[in-house]
Amino acid sequence: MLSTLSDIAVIVLPVFGMVAVGYLAAKVKLVSERASDGLAEFVFSLAVPALIFKTLSESSLPEAQPWGYWISYFAGAFFVFGLAMLAARKLFGRSPQEAVIHGFAAGQANTVFVGVPLILKAYGPEGAVPLFLLIAIHLPVMLVAATVLMEGSAGFSRATAMKLVKALALNPILIGIYAGALGRVLGIQATGIPKQMVDLIAAAATPCALISLGLSLKRYGMSGGDLAPSALISGLKLVVHPAAVYGLTFLFPMPAVWAGVAVLFAAMPSGINGYLLAQRYGIGVGASTSAVSMSTGLAVLTVALWLYVLGVG
Repeated sequence: MLSTLSDIAVIVLPVFGMVAVGYLAAKVKLVSERASDGLAEFVFSLAVPALIFKTLSESSLPEAQPWGYWISYFAGAFFVFGLAMLAARKLFGRSPQEAVIHGFAAGQANTVFVGVPLILKAYGPEGAVPLFLLIAIHLPVMLVAATVLMEGSAGFSRATAMKLVKALALNPILIGIYAGALGRVLGIQATGIPKQMVDLIAAAATPCALISLGLSLKRYGMSGGDLAPSALISGLKLVVHPAAVYGLTFLFPMPAVWAGVAVLFAAMPSGINGYLLAQRYGIGVGASTSAVSMSTGLAVLTVALWLYVLGVG
């Protein structure tokens, strides 16, 4: 028992310790908000896409679509999405649009800044393919669903649809996925000096992502007026979502590592995209911001619990 907990601590503590380093660096003003924006942009636009391209172009992709894997994850995601929307309307008296923000915050995971470093540390290279395949469709599916629900209340227009398609087509993370998958299918891999450059950029993804998250948490903080909704969103994200996925992995056959990646992916805290979506529409900003901060802080404990349940460590 103690040995298992020690092994889990070796996985969890360095990851969240790096987040704490970023938070403290911002707290003592060692790093400015301007630098925080630049680091986040580097991670999202260059480092993580390079890591995804490297992993997918050098890995073996499954011959058949892992439908059980997709169903297990997204059934759980939309289950908590719906619960959060219902709670926002019935318990907290929020508008239909703000309810969508609550649902999106509960169902959308922090994949880039926490998911990639933690899951790769837990499962190593074996977990990279299922991780990046899920990242490939996670943001598009969740963002399209949230946008359709948001726009639906005011009438979904062709202009909005085109804007959404353009945003997804030019998303750096998705470009890394497209390039990596295309390179794997065509047998194209970086070699020589280009490979060394890609390797160096990809190696920066994990530490920079974690530091950037810590800087963001200090910047956005907690919103005192929305603690109750944020607590509910955090509980749905950290406990109910992974529990639902964990149960579904027993119904749909898949390799143990794929099942573990799906559960850990679901156990990640609320992603910053919930805050960004709220900012775009100017509604639910307090709840989404608090949910990101609260769920990230609580994830230190809940992720350790799910690692124990999965027998990782």
